Amino acid sequence: MVVPALVCGAALLLDHCLGEPRRWHPVVGFGNLAAAVEQRLNRGAGAGIARGLLAVVALVVPLTLLAWLVVQAAPWWLVFVVEAVGLWLALSLRGLREHGLAVAVPLEKQDLTGARRAVGAIVSRDAERLDEQGIARAATESMLENGADAVFASLFWFLVAGLPGVVLHRMVNTLDAMWGYRSERFLTFGRVAARLDDVMNWIPARLTALTYAVLGDTRQALRCWQTQASAWDSPNAGPVMAAGAGALDVRLGGAAPYGARIRRRPILGAGKAASAGAIRAALVLVTHGAWLWVALVLLGTLVVTGGKG
Repeated sequence: MVVPALVCGAALLLDHCLGEPRRWHPVVGFGNLAAAVEQRLNRGAGAGIARGLLAVVALVVPLTLLAWLVVQAAPWWLVFVVEAVGLWLALSLRGLREHGLAVAVPLEKQDLTGARRAVGAIVSRDAERLDEQGIARAATESMLENGADAVFASLFWFLVAGLPGVVLHRMVNTLDAMWGYRSERFLTFGRVAARLDDVMNWIPARLTALTYAVLGDTRQALRCWQTQASAWDSPNAGPVMAAGAGALDVRLGGAAPYGARIRRRPILGAGKAASAGAIRAALVLVTHGAWLWVALVLLGTLVVTGGKG
């Protein structure tokens, strides 16, 4: 019974070799469907938490149920293929690497214009107002946080609940990304999606933080996690980025421009200032962490089954 580890490994290999589909990506299709549902339900004075809940249920339940039915009805070999492909489509390790290197490479060449353009594609802060360290901080934070959301959480929910867990998590995470803003439009309508995403990522975020700590400067990572994470405004991003920054021996957080204002954020981590090297190191941390999970799952399965296939 080594199938879970093999599925995870196959999905990571598919991601490494193929990356994300450029066309007909199911997550993009789901996002388009979610946008249409939101346009229909989130309007008028009556739009609020109840309609947000209705939208989440209408979008999430049928597709999760379909994934469950496929796993129940298909033969084992087809389940293996479907699960590996489904997990691959939910993962984004290669995409994360491509986005990170798109910032790191021009930054290493002192091409701040190119680096600002690339980092503006992955963060919401005003990239044109970022200096060299600000660009590196933004990209490194994105690599660490999205490593938790786009890699480790998907692996976690597959190991817990198979393909239905992966589908459920990816849909909820997508809805949070689309509706989880503290704006007038989404403050109440998007609250269910945002809170559900927080709940589903609570354990994966802390396992990610522990993974970063194990693979980096362990003592410093654990200290930063313990002393800094609670000051961050996100209950899940705080542990991930504090531990990740400590593991990399780099300082993240601090002041960041958002539109016309400067947002004063807590300092995370310790050690040197962020640089292009920190972006690359964060990518290595995420990649090694993903394969460490596969190895641990395989080892655990072999121990439990006594080495029997």
